[in-house]
Amino acid sequence: QVQLVESGGGSVQAGGSLRLACAVSGHIYSTRCMGWFRQAPGKGREGVAVIFPGNGRTYYTDSVKGRLAISQDNAKTTLYLQMNSLKPEDTAVYYCAAGDCFMNPLSLREYKYWGQGTQVTVSS
Repeated sequence: QVQLVESGGGSVQAGGSLRLACAVSGHIYSTRCMGWFRQAPGKGREGVAVIFPGNGRTYYTDSVKGRLAISQDNAKTTLYLQMNSLKPEDTAVYYCAAGDCFMNPLSLREYKYWGQGTQVTVSS
């Protein structure tokens, strides 16, 4: 089992920055990838950023490239999402997830473990 707890959400004006953190515990070595997903009101959950801890490779959805950055600490016990140049359309609940990512790393179906989510609100 893997436990994931997000923190760092909040309210910010457009153009501002936030850094989300996800505390990771349990059998994390049983998974191959870790990612951040988000779900806006009335919309489905979408993949935002993914990292493979084994080699550091990252993937991003097109709408966040150049603005958001996923990383992890050396001990691999904390996953981060640095969010810069935020836009109102980034408003959503952000979730941390861990999975195997054998096919599409941005797909929800690749992930077995999920955090409870943290709210990010960007005002114009």
